[in-house]
Amino acid sequence: MKLFLKGERCHSEKCAIEKRNFVPGQHGKDRKQKIVGYGLQLREKQKVRRIYGVLETQFRNTFEKSAAMKGITGENLLASLERRLDSVIYRMGLATSRAQSRQIVRHGHVNVNGRKLNIPSALVKAGDEITIRDSSKENAAILAAREATAHAPSPGWMEVDRENLKGRIISTPRRDELTQIPINEQLIVELYSK
Repeated sequence: MKLFLKGERCHSEKCAIEKRNFVPGQHGKDRKQKIVGYGLQLREKQKVRRIYGVLETQFRNTFEKSAAMKGITGENLLASLERRLDSVIYRMGLATSRAQSRQIVRHGHVNVNGRKLNIPSALVKAGDEITIRDSSKENAAILAAREATAHAPSPGWMEVDRENLKGRIISTPRRDELTQIPINEQLIVELYSK
């Protein structure tokens, strides 16, 4: 499945999934394998981990916090992953991939509520204002990403001002707003509930 991990490259003919969509090895094209049960749950978890660029321990901790929250665990998990600062920068259209947004945050180009924040896993909440620092507003990578993602609509749970490189979180993301890539979060909940 195409996860769009490489930014603009995934929209071109250079995408690895377009060129080679089979398992590695001499007989990769010939192997037909049906995945059921645990394998299906594990594949779904790995897919979500790779989409958001989160390590196993971080993902497990996010799941446990989501399970302790009120509401549906799977929806809480996806909302928590979406509210990470690197994911918010990506959704604002200031990066072409989550890896690039993580680097933008790590390099200190982002302010949250007027204060510099360089932790990609920091969770933003409703009412937070995310801006690119004044010293970074001429950064070529950020400006190029803004132009490359100009066609992409901003999510309904945030206001985005791409001209001024800033955005505001209006509310917590709901499940129906997170439909870019098909994710079956129930399989992840079942996997961790064993």
